[in-house]
Amino acid sequence: MRSEKLFNESSKFFPGGVNSPVRFYKPYPVFISGGKGSRIMDVDGTSYIDFCLAYGPLILGHSHHAVRRAIMEQLEKGWLFGAPTELEVKLGEILSRLTGMDMMRFTNSGTEATMHAIRLGRAYTGKKKIVKMRSGYHGAHDYVLVSPGSGAAGIPSSPGIPDETSKNTLIAEFNDFDSVDKIFKENKGEIALLITEPVLGNIGVIEPLDGYIKFLREITEKYDSLLIMDEVITGFRIKYGTASQFYNVRPDLIVMGKIIGGGLPFALFGGEREIMEKISPSGNVYQAGTFSGNPLSVSAGTATIMELEKMNYDIFKDYLHILNKYVDDARDDFNEKITLNGIGGMFQIFFNNEVKNVDEALKSDSERYFSLFNYLLEKGFYLPPSQFESLFFSFVHERDEIESLGRTVYEFIGTHKDRK
Repeated sequence: MRSEKLFNESSKFFPGGVNSPVRFYKPYPVFISGGKGSRIMDVDGTSYIDFCLAYGPLILGHSHHAVRRAIMEQLEKGWLFGAPTELEVKLGEILSRLTGMDMMRFTNSGTEATMHAIRLGRAYTGKKKIVKMRSGYHGAHDYVLVSPGSGAAGIPSSPGIPDETSKNTLIAEFNDFDSVDKIFKENKGEIALLITEPVLGNIGVIEPLDGYIKFLREITEKYDSLLIMDEVITGFRIKYGTASQFYNVRPDLIVMGKIIGGGLPFALFGGEREIMEKISPSGNVYQAGTFSGNPLSVSAGTATIMELEKMNYDIFKDYLHILNKYVDDARDDFNEKITLNGIGGMFQIFFNNEVKNVDEALKSDSERYFSLFNYLLEKGFYLPPSQFESLFFSFVHERDEIESLGRTVYEFIGTHKDRK
């Protein structure tokens, strides 16, 4: 197997043999040679229906003709200038119109964007403390790689992060109104901002309870704190626009990435003009990046957004309905603890009766999920190996591919019912 050989070689140069930990799974990950539409192919020639989609960016599928054409046309003109381009202005105008952001700053990754948005929020409010949700993911930087400690105070979730950094990050419970209210009352006048995903996407998929997102907007306004919506995953995935719009909430700042880069490195943070004008050079909050707004990423992102305008997001409701039927049948026919969470183009299967919060997600049978992952991989489906990631639909998936996934999940439950 070439994948095994490549993994052994890769492990000599890269920690764990990969360049992002989510790509590793035992005994070794398959190595991919190419992709087209809804499918990818590994180096051994096996084709898979892809429900990972590079962890979200490829909502139009692999090597979409419009995105590929935009990239190729820009390559002929040059791919990096270190100077402003008309392409940036065009994409900025489109995104402002579609999302309601007054101003924005382009970056290269969601990690960068959340880091700078938090710095900006602290500078604008003059306060140090921030609130994030337990198991909410906002990138791999010191402000947010924080786990619950004593009370709401955070402790580092990775070696190398100073306690002095994490002590100003307070941890709330997603979908727990009282948890958030308690933190704001106990830290009155000290909280700069609350940052959250509108739908948790790195603990599986957990939707907000009715009224929860509006509650977050109200409590942040009450205590003169900013609300930052991290829409790296949810932007242009639930609707043609933002999940904040879907939930009828206007945050102070929004972070976006993944889809808006069309599969190339790209992200942004943006929002109210008064806040964004604090960013250098118009203000004194520093942010910079050699590759920020680079022509290739901007071209791919613009092509993607323009293609998405033609798409009917209701198709994802149909796909979720199809999968739900197979999951419900598996639960009833085999007395299986299993549920499907999903909204728009994102979903996840949990081996639990229901998952409405982080505790219920963590109590799900993750070992059984990994068995499902391996079974699906053998049957020609590619998805994230971890229970605590999101799976994704694209607009190039066909109904019969969704039916096939559902049937294969049902088949797994039926043939592995005695191995729970």
